[in-house]
Amino acid sequence: MKNFLILTLAGLLLLSCGGPSDLAYQVNSPDNQITITFMTLNGKAAYTVGYKGNTQIDTSFVGFEFQGQAPLTGNLEVTSQQISTADETWEMVWGEQREVRNNYNQLKVTLQETAAPNRTFDIVFKAYNDGVGFRYEFPEQDAFGEEVVITEEMTEFNLTGDHKVWWIPGDWDIYEYLYTESKFSEINAYEQFIEGDHLGQVYLNSNSVNTPVTMKSDDEIYLSFHEADLTDYAGMTLKVDTANLAMVSELVGNDSGIKVKTSAPFVTPWRTIQITDRAGDLLESKLIVNLNDPNELGDIDWFQPMKYIGIWWDMHLARRTWDYASGNHGATTEYTKELIDFAAENDMGGVLVEGWNTGWETWTDPNMRDTIFDFTTPYPDYDLEYLANYANSKGVQIIMHHETSGAVARYEERMDTAYQLMNKLGIHSVKTGYVGTIIPDGEYHHGQWMVNHYQNTLDKGAKYQVAINMHEPIKATGLRRTYPNAISREGARGQEYNAWAGDGASPPSHLPTIAFTRMLSGPFDYTPGIFNLSLKPYKENHPIKSTLALQLGLYVNIYSPIQMAADLIDYYKGNPAFQFILDVGVDWEQSKVLDGEPGDFLVTARQEKGTDDWFVGGMTDENARPYTLKLDFLEEGKTYTAKVYRDADDTHYLDNPTAIDIVEMEVKKGDEISVNMKEAGGFAVSLLAK
Repeated sequence: MKNFLILTLAGLLLLSCGGPSDLAYQVNSPDNQITITFMTLNGKAAYTVGYKGNTQIDTSFVGFEFQGQAPLTGNLEVTSQQISTADETWEMVWGEQREVRNNYNQLKVTLQETAAPNRTFDIVFKAYNDGVGFRYEFPEQDAFGEEVVITEEMTEFNLTGDHKVWWIPGDWDIYEYLYTESKFSEINAYEQFIEGDHLGQVYLNSNSVNTPVTMKSDDEIYLSFHEADLTDYAGMTLKVDTANLAMVSELVGNDSGIKVKTSAPFVTPWRTIQITDRAGDLLESKLIVNLNDPNELGDIDWFQPMKYIGIWWDMHLARRTWDYASGNHGATTEYTKELIDFAAENDMGGVLVEGWNTGWETWTDPNMRDTIFDFTTPYPDYDLEYLANYANSKGVQIIMHHETSGAVARYEERMDTAYQLMNKLGIHSVKTGYVGTIIPDGEYHHGQWMVNHYQNTLDKGAKYQVAINMHEPIKATGLRRTYPNAISREGARGQEYNAWAGDGASPPSHLPTIAFTRMLSGPFDYTPGIFNLSLKPYKENHPIKSTLALQLGLYVNIYSPIQMAADLIDYYKGNPAFQFILDVGVDWEQSKVLDGEPGDFLVTARQEKGTDDWFVGGMTDENARPYTLKLDFLEEGKTYTAKVYRDADDTHYLDNPTAIDIVEMEVKKGDEISVNMKEAGGFAVSLLAK
């Protein structure tokens, strides 16, 4: 690229490059640290991204392939451009913080082909202080006719070094992998592919990675690649070229080779790159939610952030079953009532009940799973209406469970009736599940058809006042801003893996890794709070690789507006560590990532919304980590009662995981607390203002 300065127009830098009709345009972030350069090079559209004067994304071309049309990759010229800026503050209905600043500079360029069919489109770039987002906007035009079928989007992300990467394979069906840490040149998704798991619910099309994918350069710049506002479009994986240190978008398709079917006008999701000097700033970034539209639902006072318990861990321990025919059914009226009473006594908002409805005896049978669940008929030992009323009388809600077994077309047919039932019974949240390959055949969990289904659950939920917690979901892309009934989701390897057969327990590095990868996309229903870490007597020689103090710290480190106390309630009764779960908030005024490094450790502090109280969580990997918590974030002039839950001197995650040191003291801003973390350990601190 030839860097000849021509002129500056309202913050837009115009440069010449390539051929005589090729020009480049630059826009900077508000703090002038990030620079986006868009250019045409011999008629091809491309961009670069710089940070603090150094190129982070080298010249990367963009384009599309269509069914029945020539690729849209060249013969392009800029017909217009405009620059704008925005600086606003908006409030989250619930979230990691109450107020979010949305401050960016925008460059919008209009491109048109210089030869038939003369298609035209815009590329909109937004430069934030914490990263960039860009998307494609196609106006209505004769060249596209009534229907547009995209067979591939070709957005390149060309790196400038062989970065350290935390990644999972670009599976079209599931995200529940352990993350691999490697150099970019060493990525091999096929080696990590889990073919045969999850009832066949896996598919890998190329050597690709799913997003968010996080990287660290040799000069210690952190980058994370993802997307925002995934609406009526296919999810994006990134196909890697390990030799050339490059990535290109690879959309999730179907067995007919269609990636996206739409009509003009249409827009794509935002392609996002978060860029920071400090790992913790990735977690504090609000780039993804800022790139989504404002709240369309208004005040959803029928949903409140909450802690909950449930009939769930019983089944993963093989203590009870989902199905009624086993004779050891978990979802009984008697057991649910016991949990409702416990929730009410401990100010918990909900009780999740899995296995309440008929059909679980054959839910994995490939010949029957399309018809078994109707989502309204309870087993004979479960009185749904009585329990919903009983829970409401105690100030507790039943949390509904809809496992579809992947039979999504059938679920679509039955959703209105099922959601009407929830509304009638005063049930305002549902955990949805999509285990198994998708029916209709040929579709995948992360393709456009399923993206639209997941959106349909949010629309139905809004209509019937139901909040959605998606499991086996599409990844989060910030739509919680637009649809605040999208309260949480899975989309990563969760707690249940720690209870499954074999050496299924996740390694100690797993949680500090997902904090800087999966958690960058949005809330995660990880289901923390396991106190019986040996799993005995239900599982032998199968300990969870965690200390009790780490489990407490997860309520701060892993964000979700719904947080489960996932263990059997008998392990909470009389245990002094349970007090932290009772005290900790679920909705926050502000959050600060105090320290951390992907795969190694994390320390987070959050101020509870509507109070002056703070809570802090810490966790580390398999390495013990001496740590001193500095209370510089507290308000000047206030005194706090600190209750500290930390690993004891003799704590070890394999042979003494529940040993915990609980101490109480008065503290103020600037004080320090020793919270040394043992192997796979952590800490939790409540700071209650006096």
